[in-house]
Amino acid sequence: MTPGARRALDAASRLFYEHGIHAVGVDLIAAEAGVTKKTLYDRFGSKEQIVVEYLAGRDERWRAFLDERLAAAPPSPAEHVLAVFDASRAWAEANSSRGCAMVNAHAEIDDPGHPAYAVIAGQKAWMLELFTFLAREITAPGEAAPSETADRLARTLMLLHEGALVAHGLGIFPDALGLARDQARAALGPYS
Repeated sequence: MTPGARRALDAASRLFYEHGIHAVGVDLIAAEAGVTKKTLYDRFGSKEQIVVEYLAGRDERWRAFLDERLAAAPPSPAEHVLAVFDASRAWAEANSSRGCAMVNAHAEIDDPGHPAYAVIAGQKAWMLELFTFLAREITAPGEAAPSETADRLARTLMLLHEGALVAHGLGIFPDALGLARDQARAALGPYS
């Protein structure tokens, strides 16, 4: 990526997150990045593609951040579940004052035909897969397919996680992710 394209993507990412995707036009992105609209269109082709790259980049950084946290966690599936909540809390404090970028983007992009929709849905599906894998390891270690119990636990963990991200973004009450972590620990109680 050229330096101008990198500046444009960085500016777009900041602006989209702070103001919303629909509220930010290519003129503002170009001005903030110190590039021309032609540079934007030459590099990205469309505003939609800038949105895709913004969300894909944020997702990639989140997954790498979470992988580091999971690698550093004690080697038990229950501890890995709690590490997901700890990672989300740390990420939110450092990167997400306005809540989850994917949830925010979905509020503006609900058309499955939009190219960014796949990135948004893909990240949430990936999170559910992670919780399902961990729930299966907690409820029935070594089984190849998740049971109804594992599916239920995974969905409970996902709801706690996503609800906490939304509550954090809305500032409804302090430390929503900490409370969600506590509730996740309680949900894991019968399996310890």
